[in-house]
Amino acid sequence: MAGTLSDFLSLTKPRVVILLQITAICSIIVHDMTRGGLEFGSIRTMGIVLVGGFLTAGGANSINMWYDRDIDPIMKRTSGRAIPSGKVNSGQALIFGIVISFLGVFWFVALANSVAAFWSAFSILFYVLVYSMWLKRRTPQNIVIGGIAGSTPPIIGWAASEEGLSISMDSVESMTYSVLELGSPLPWFMFALIFLWTPPHFWALALYRSKEYAEVGVPMMPNEKGANRTILEMKFYCLMLVLLSITSPFCFETISEDDWSFHLLGWNAVGLSIWYASTVWRIDVSEEPDETGRIASAANSFFVSMLYLALMFVVLVSASFGTIGAMIGVFISLGMIGKSELSTSS
Repeated sequence: MAGTLSDFLSLTKPRVVILLQITAICSIIVHDMTRGGLEFGSIRTMGIVLVGGFLTAGGANSINMWYDRDIDPIMKRTSGRAIPSGKVNSGQALIFGIVISFLGVFWFVALANSVAAFWSAFSILFYVLVYSMWLKRRTPQNIVIGGIAGSTPPIIGWAASEEGLSISMDSVESMTYSVLELGSPLPWFMFALIFLWTPPHFWALALYRSKEYAEVGVPMMPNEKGANRTILEMKFYCLMLVLLSITSPFCFETISEDDWSFHLLGWNAVGLSIWYASTVWRIDVSEEPDETGRIASAANSFFVSMLYLALMFVVLVSASFGTIGAMIGVFISLGMIGKSELSTSS
């Protein structure tokens, strides 16, 4: 049995990979704008990160599908994937995933630097070994810890853009420092943003879609701890997002507290986080599900969460262009919030 190119491509979860690489591209733009501006080298770096990121993230997803080959056929949401549908056999999927993962890491070594390669390898190993093989079927906190892997693209993008980075092999301390010190707190802000966003994003969906996971032995927070506990923990992460957003202008070393862009960025980020948090507070678990089993308030929070994350990266990118950019970011945020709230109320 030989699958088509399209079948193998589907193993990589291309839509998910594209979303991950968008955050990496945003990181590159912010990096270069805070280092003097965009230039031809920026386009080259974006190309390197897009290809390398697709290979590494796609490889990890392919290996994940190989590992989940026993539960994917049972779940309606995943039964149409390439392995359970018989388009690709599990052995082919595993080999494909390993090969493109190695290609992606070596791509970063050859065309970027060893630090970017390290974080790409880390994301693969963490997603496959820690999340897929260890946490996913053992704890309802799986998505929390597993979210670390999905938070690394901005780190990889920033590392690929930063000149002079390399892993020091002099000692364990120097090696650790060399992979963590990226020259700015901004990539770590983006990492923390995605990490704190992941639990409330997925748990909003799990509030009305976790039954299938329970049937195949994958613990999800609503099934294990109940809806009320799930919402309580979602609120905690939303509060952490609000606190994190307060620090956003302080992470820009090129923006002083006297600049308008400092305050525009800060208030915009905080306002967006409060708005997203309000959708979590509005979730009503006693709400009657519709004919598809969907809880409307939880579904609204889930979809708003995706808009929120996109807007936060838009805000960071726009602020890197100065005061005018920060003002544009404010107008974009206000416009999208208004549109979202109007569609919800109608």
